[in-house]
Amino acid sequence: MSWFGNSIMARKGVAGGQVTSEHSMTEADQGKYHYVYGPYATPVLQVEPGAVVSVETHDAFEGKIQSETDSPSEILNFPFLNPQNGPIYVAGAEKGDCLAVYIKSIRPRGPQPVGTTLIMPEFGGLVSTGSTALLNPALPERVKKLHVTAEHGTVWSDRITLPYEPFIGTIGTSPEIEAISSLHPDYYGGNMDVPDVAPDSVIYLPVQVPGALLYLGDCHATQGDGELCGVALEHPTVTTIQVDLIKQWTIRWPRLENSEFYMTIGSARPMEDAARIAYLELVRWLAADFGFDEIEAYMLLTQCGRVRLGNMVDPKYTLGASIKKSILQGHQT
Repeated sequence: MSWFGNSIMARKGVAGGQVTSEHSMTEADQGKYHYVYGPYATPVLQVEPGAVVSVETHDAFEGKIQSETDSPSEILNFPFLNPQNGPIYVAGAEKGDCLAVYIKSIRPRGPQPVGTTLIMPEFGGLVSTGSTALLNPALPERVKKLHVTAEHGTVWSDRITLPYEPFIGTIGTSPEIEAISSLHPDYYGGNMDVPDVAPDSVIYLPVQVPGALLYLGDCHATQGDGELCGVALEHPTVTTIQVDLIKQWTIRWPRLENSEFYMTIGSARPMEDAARIAYLELVRWLAADFGFDEIEAYMLLTQCGRVRLGNMVDPKYTLGASIKKSILQGHQT
């Protein structure tokens, strides 16, 4: 049996991990893509827990970068980047619940070359930005368009082929009152860019508003830790997810589960504060659901905790703190 059958989503979700309906959300269904997370957009789709939804996502530039001769600074209109599908209204979701999203598959779509990465002025991990103000001039713009297939990966050059390791860069639920740019990560999820938000994983998101209002987009074909230049291998996809609802499981920050580990995700600046948030949430999770007291959990994670760097370029940095499931065998309550 797949690990998913014993996942938190399958054991505690309203639908018990079972598929109750199937839906699709094409570009035509979506219509206008969204550039903020918030409670003010009309849901594109309403589903029950257990629904499977196949979503046609855009790349981070809504397909506007067509060739390697394009100038991003002339074509792109900041902050209208990172278009999001949704929101999806999940029936029965209320503040204090948790939305569980199982990522079933991510596949590239559209005519080749479907992959895009680029250098934009004043954006990236090793350049001056508006938040990191330095006197040096901006790097020159550069665009790289790449062939991407699920079967053969990404042809970077005649010598380098990168594996296809897709994940959802931006996914989250609506904040209760704020409308926040889809470029930002925070307590509701958003632009976390954590490569573990990948097929055959479950991401758990806090619910702040009726229906949860799930947004997603910004799928990456591959990305190194940190998303160093600020732009991963962006590509349009058909992304298929399964949603469920865990009633009265109140979490403060996103959590993730796959076959190997549990992870908590924090976003902040400076980077060490993001790590502190992630580790604090993991300590609290071990104490609440695995029978540890907080001091023992704190000591245990000092020995075996792992940190994953999502991004070091966005308005807030994102890190995930994790522990292997094998260490916790016999402790789950």
